[in-house]
Amino acid sequence: MTPTKGLTGRLLLGSALGLVLGASAAMADNIRFWTTEEQPERLAKQQAMAEEFAKATGNTVEVIPVSENDLGTRATAAFAAGDLPDVIYHTLQYALPWAEAGILDTEAATEVVENLGRDTFAAGPLAMADYDGDVASVPVDGWTQMIVYRADLFEEKGLAAPNTYANVQAALDALHNPPEMYGFVAATKVDENFMSQVLEHVFLSNGVSPVGPDGFKPLDVAATTEVLDFYKSIAKASPPGELFWKQSREIYFAGDAAMIIWSPFILDELAGLRDSAAPTINDDPTTKELAAKTGIVTNFAGPSNPGGAAWGDVRYFGITSDADTETAQAFVEYSMNDGYMQTLSIAAEGKFPVRTGTADEPGKFSAGWSEIPVGVDRKAPMKDLYSAEMLDEIVGGLKVAQRWGVAEGQLSLASKMINSQAINRIVRQYIDDEIDAAAAVAAMNDELSSIN
Repeated sequence: MTPTKGLTGRLLLGSALGLVLGASAAMADNIRFWTTEEQPERLAKQQAMAEEFAKATGNTVEVIPVSENDLGTRATAAFAAGDLPDVIYHTLQYALPWAEAGILDTEAATEVVENLGRDTFAAGPLAMADYDGDVASVPVDGWTQMIVYRADLFEEKGLAAPNTYANVQAALDALHNPPEMYGFVAATKVDENFMSQVLEHVFLSNGVSPVGPDGFKPLDVAATTEVLDFYKSIAKASPPGELFWKQSREIYFAGDAAMIIWSPFILDELAGLRDSAAPTINDDPTTKELAAKTGIVTNFAGPSNPGGAAWGDVRYFGITSDADTETAQAFVEYSMNDGYMQTLSIAAEGKFPVRTGTADEPGKFSAGWSEIPVGVDRKAPMKDLYSAEMLDEIVGGLKVAQRWGVAEGQLSLASKMINSQAINRIVRQYIDDEIDAAAAVAAMNDELSSIN
């Protein structure tokens, strides 16, 4: 089927979607939807949403699970064969490369965003998918890495929230008292992706990136030294050993850490809803005591970047160049509007709404998201677990979500740099006092410059 293209497509979007939504079963179209949410329970929710869309429009959606590890190669092969699905649910890493390769119909995605209201989307996910003024794909959901901290202890000591390097340092000075209480549990195991992710967050917060529009960009010595000194301070306030996500969660859950950096997937566990990862701060594995004592920070700032940043992971609906464009657009619009709560309910604790509401009801979807039950062995809505202010902070992080290389069109190169673990190794040498800051910056620049 021939996709709608160009100016005519933009002008006719409203009427085209209206026609699709009013189509009869006799004129029904069938579109194919690839999704990486392939677990049985999540597939069932997507299938139910497809069935609701079919009832509303007469058009059917074939929901096809695809392993995230295979998505890139399958999409490339399908594009070469002229057999792409109509819509693909995909990660950030594919948005710009697929747009450049011609796999995505960026005009179709942009029309959907404009029709729904660009201002109703969080700015960060839109910026990360910017493609020459268009949007490569439609942002669906996302999450931001968080500093998780003991808000009760901060309040007792009169400490400000740990949203800057300086505030974290002040909290370390006031709260670090091992072995009863560690100020932080920093990632120090160099061969774990967790350390890579945490370090990118800390570098971003101070405005430091190893890539520019033309590729490798030497790390700024002064700003990178600030990053190194900060990371050494939180590592020195951590327990000894090779630390990654497992230890940071366990130590915080035991009540023995003031701060950690983690993803929002900790939120249901923190509230005693998952037996395999229960809080141990008291004898009750279902306790909500620790959740009640916890605060979170998403936007984090270093001295050279007072505006701060949040490390974000975003997922998108890509409308492909082989799509039945009008029906694909209608499905994506339905999934982001009438069906948006179903979309987010697939895994609400890790799917923050990138669209917080509509023009008429700006907080509609963020409020609805807070009412979706989360958890594994027990269920409860987020609004019953955490304060409204904390939930606003959680969702608000997407406004400033960033990743290395996205704005510069160098996400692929940045990913290679991260995966090399060169930064992890050199930062660890600095933490262990094997090299000074100048040598660490020089070593990172030397190793990263050779990656292409």
